[in-house]
Amino acid sequence: MVAVDHVRWHSRPALDRPVLVAAFEGWNDAGDAASGAVRYLIDRYDAELVAEIDPEEFFDFTSTRPQAEIDEEGLRHIVWPTTSVYSATLPGEAGDALLLIGTEPQLRWRTFCAQVTGLAQEMGCRLVVILGALVAEVPHSRPVPVVGTVSDPALQADLGLRSSTYQGPTGVVGVLSAACRDAGLAAASLWAAVPTYVPTAPSPKAVLALLEQTSEVLGTWVPTTDLEIAAAAYERQVTELVEEDEETSDYVSQLEQRHDAGDDDEQDGARSLVEEVERYLRDRRE
Repeated sequence: MVAVDHVRWHSRPALDRPVLVAAFEGWNDAGDAASGAVRYLIDRYDAELVAEIDPEEFFDFTSTRPQAEIDEEGLRHIVWPTTSVYSATLPGEAGDALLLIGTEPQLRWRTFCAQVTGLAQEMGCRLVVILGALVAEVPHSRPVPVVGTVSDPALQADLGLRSSTYQGPTGVVGVLSAACRDAGLAAASLWAAVPTYVPTAPSPKAVLALLEQTSEVLGTWVPTTDLEIAAAAYERQVTELVEEDEETSDYVSQLEQRHDAGDDDEQDGARSLVEEVERYLRDRRE
């Protein structure tokens, strides 16, 4: 087991074979969907902060700058881009969970991922689920596609997910998935697709899709009524914006027609999204 020298513990709760659900803001987080899903779980289940990964070794602070904030007493303090780990109990078969949220680091990824896998081993995690989101040629007015991949063939049948065949540039989600495999941790990654024409707008619809797929993998159920309302509002707002531009409206209509024509072939749809993931990862550069 790797020493977690860069993990600062606030408490060490006694958890029963927890799952670890992780997401990182930045390169792997189109529409804030992945980070939004983990934050939703943190808020929904009043998760307790149990640990943080010290950012000193993993961030270039001239690129990801700390924030100066003033508290309620008027005192100024510095907020660093720390990776935080929370504990919670999820309903159903999921049981105890660790929820990790942070920003994709710039430096020493192997050491950083070793801190995460070491923490997971120390806490006895039985499964690691890593969330991501990408921009793809999908319409906002249809269900959000989510593709899942596993690096361990033994998990493929159990979770009904695909084995990853991707080769090319990757982000911390891919590196962490590989680190979990090397550490002997069962791991799966779930990716939601966000429309190319609204890549930066927060997408509650993609957050909802990731939460639903994560719940299915974990055997749990998460109440999402407020998120469903936000997703419906998001869809209406994007539709209004699209209708204001004829070229974009025509483009979205083509995407809708292509989606509807492929509704009868789920396997081809899944394959198409996997290809979108691969294209996205190959094309994106810092």
